[in-house]
Amino acid sequence: MLSKVFSFGLNGIDCYLVTAEADISRGLPSFDVVGLPDAAVKEARDRVRAAAKNSGFDFPTAKIVINLAPADTKKSGTVYDLALLIAILQSNGCDVGSVADCGFIGELSLGGELRPVHGVLPMLLGADKLGIKQVIIPFENAAEGAVARDIEVYAAKNITEVIAHLRGEQKLPLCRELAFDEKSIFEAVPDYADVKGQTAAKRALTVAAAGMHNLLLIGPPGSGKSMLARRLPSIMPDMTYSEQVEATKIYSVSGMLPNGVGLITKRPFRSPHHSVSAAALTGGGTTPRPGEVSLSHNGVLFLDELPEFQRPVMESLRQPLEDGEVTISRVGARTTYPSRFMLVAAMNPCPCGFYGHPQKPCSCTPQAINRYLGKISGPLLDRIDIHLEVPAVDYQSLSSKVSGESSETMRRNVERARAIQLARFEGTNIICNRAIPRSMLEEHCPLTDDAQKLLQAAFDRLGLSARGYDRILKVARTVADIGGDDIINSDHISEAIQYRTLDRKYWNR
Repeated sequence: MLSKVFSFGLNGIDCYLVTAEADISRGLPSFDVVGLPDAAVKEARDRVRAAAKNSGFDFPTAKIVINLAPADTKKSGTVYDLALLIAILQSNGCDVGSVADCGFIGELSLGGELRPVHGVLPMLLGADKLGIKQVIIPFENAAEGAVARDIEVYAAKNITEVIAHLRGEQKLPLCRELAFDEKSIFEAVPDYADVKGQTAAKRALTVAAAGMHNLLLIGPPGSGKSMLARRLPSIMPDMTYSEQVEATKIYSVSGMLPNGVGLITKRPFRSPHHSVSAAALTGGGTTPRPGEVSLSHNGVLFLDELPEFQRPVMESLRQPLEDGEVTISRVGARTTYPSRFMLVAAMNPCPCGFYGHPQKPCSCTPQAINRYLGKISGPLLDRIDIHLEVPAVDYQSLSSKVSGESSETMRRNVERARAIQLARFEGTNIICNRAIPRSMLEEHCPLTDDAQKLLQAAFDRLGLSARGYDRILKVARTVADIGGDDIINSDHISEAIQYRTLDRKYWNR
């Protein structure tokens, strides 16, 4: 007897339908799974057999063949265990109820309990488009199931509950009707009020957060570069619902979403060590998984001590910074993950850290300084909108009893500017000034005559590239938005140019 049961597969964060076709026939007892299964899917044979017997169901002693269609797409993980068991029981003549429009997700223990799996949320969000009206998932994935509102998602603890639900004997709880404790996977962010001095740096951080502009901090050790960067999420605007869903789907696929967390509501902040590989940063593996650039999607990727990263690692950032997505190609798969993040990097001006310091002399030779700075390529620098020097803090600022500007004050300026941008780009997929395409710059970045002349003089004197010209306009647009101005004037252009001259001080000495 042939039976068909539905489950789901993932290509990146995109869902596709997988049909588990089970056929039981006479012959020597065997259990084969076909359809390009990986090792974890093949091992499901033993889990399914033990789970059925230990749950009180008859497991056929016959020739069992299961095909996971589409058969030309590689299947991985333990997500198909439950679907395999339901298909076998139905094919063996067991009354499992109606499974025509139902999808099944979950790993089985040997005792028949359902265990959580990765990638549940993107599967559920794609199920409705695939014609699936109800899905049964493990109880520990129920928080993710509660996010999917267009279909009925039920949470089960074991196979006995699943069969009772399908037979209509005892209905499983709907995930959206369950109560969950509020949890966050990111630590609380400290306040900028703790940072003494650094007024100019706080202004630049406000501009960067308002327009999602990439930022490079250069300064001596102990000047507060890491302290400033780690507080950045405290002034960034709240994520929209669609941004929350996008971020959660990535963390669900990567297996980094804790049980009980349905949605990521705070912007991600990722800070990988400088020993990270290119594959770990951009994503990779035999079955491609998201890297740090995708885990930072809609948030901040902070690279401390930038010159200590390997050159190939730094250069791998160029495509994600430009395109807002990263494509991972393997022999058996080609996967694309979103990676629209804000890059914040920090570095010293030289190996000893004191080049240009007003009090402490630099002990580095000119050749050592050039080698150190040369680790950062021109094309990567060109993709960073704001270059900011963070000087050492003086004694008067450190000993002052007056608190610095708070995150709340800075956040209000950011939210006001972001609201202007959202209204400006309504009806498009643009959400911030950094993403303005070249074709729309003239429309959205009108200049006064004085601003036009100043920008032309800076372009000629600084030898800016076409990308540098565009980025100055975008930063100036953000500066104008913070001030509530529709037209970019010379003051806005002057501030934006100031954020692009630091590379001339260090790299073009």
